[in-house]
Amino acid sequence: MDLVNVDRIREARKLLEGIIRVTPMEHARDLERLHDGAVHLKCENLQRTGSFKIRGAYTRLHGLSAEERARGVVAASAGNHAQGVALAASLLGISSTVFMPTRAPLPKLAATRGYGADVHLHGDVLEEALAEAIAFAERTGAVFIHPFDHADIIAGQGTVGLEILEQVPEAATVLVPTGGGGLVAGVACAVKALRPDVRVVGVQAEEAAAFPLSLAAGGPVRLPQMQTMADGIAVGQPGPVSYAHVAVKVDDVLTVSEESLSRAVLLCLERRKLIVEPAGAAAVAALLQYPGEFDGPVVAVASGGNVDPLLLLQIIQHGMTAGGRYLALRLRVPDRPGSLVSVLSRVRDLGANVLDVEHSRISGTLALGEVEIALKLETRGPTHCEEVHTELQRAGFTVVP
Repeated sequence: MDLVNVDRIREARKLLEGIIRVTPMEHARDLERLHDGAVHLKCENLQRTGSFKIRGAYTRLHGLSAEERARGVVAASAGNHAQGVALAASLLGISSTVFMPTRAPLPKLAATRGYGADVHLHGDVLEEALAEAIAFAERTGAVFIHPFDHADIIAGQGTVGLEILEQVPEAATVLVPTGGGGLVAGVACAVKALRPDVRVVGVQAEEAAAFPLSLAAGGPVRLPQMQTMADGIAVGQPGPVSYAHVAVKVDDVLTVSEESLSRAVLLCLERRKLIVEPAGAAAVAALLQYPGEFDGPVVAVASGGNVDPLLLLQIIQHGMTAGGRYLALRLRVPDRPGSLVSVLSRVRDLGANVLDVEHSRISGTLALGEVEIALKLETRGPTHCEEVHTELQRAGFTVVP
């Protein structure tokens, strides 16, 4: 199989002029303490349609013949590829049909329809929607647009790599969120052609990591199951085209935990003022989970920003918990007037914010004359959590393990 070369990526870049945005590079100084050198975020979450996907989708659709364009196109996606195909098809005057999982986030669903696609919901996971899209193509003659496993898709996504080297020419490491592998394959093809010394690392969610198994097996391997908040990179099996590129061009593929993903989303929002979806924050999660692992300057691609507000709320809460910003405590105190006030007064003095209080006298573990107080507190971080815990014990309150 011939791999995509840098000339093909440069052709894609010319094609995309006026269609895509050259997205900004954000200097993430707060992450530098974890690594040896500067850290930058390539903000593809600010791209048209909210992700890098428009690059590959437009490149692929533009390459269709007049006869193929007349038949229309069909795609399957959890959301970002759907929006890319829908917008690209609209810009090129091609009719588009998109199959999405039934649990696709509502903002992605609405945006895809807003770009002009005929959207159908099918199956619980992307693979089921993918199978239905392929069946639709066979029934109707529509051209199936794969989300990652095509050379034109990889060439379009590779334009991200060209921009990275122009914006941070001294880059030593590039971290790329990875699902099916189209983005990391394209970035690696561009970067390795111009700077073979740069380390290119794919990042997958631990609960949806098909590439480590596939690379170890020497070919694409299907995961038996997936369960991750990072729906945009929840791909159960690499394709043969993307796998061939990743196996040759990508230096390593790492995995990150759900905790690291939520912390990364929160960090992007709180410190960088960027809305990044869990899949798009995978590279930032790697920076948090693997301190000192990457030589700088490091560029982490923030690949998408399309996140359901309800999910974002849950992620923020999860990230704050993972970051030691919430503390749950159970205390046993004497059952007499003023005990609860004494506890809350001490919490106030320690600078913690009370989110919830539960006062109970009914428990088989309580001694006669005792009550249990369950507290949920907002704190300033792990050190503050330890301080609150220690000082409450020092004040004479029994903290239940």
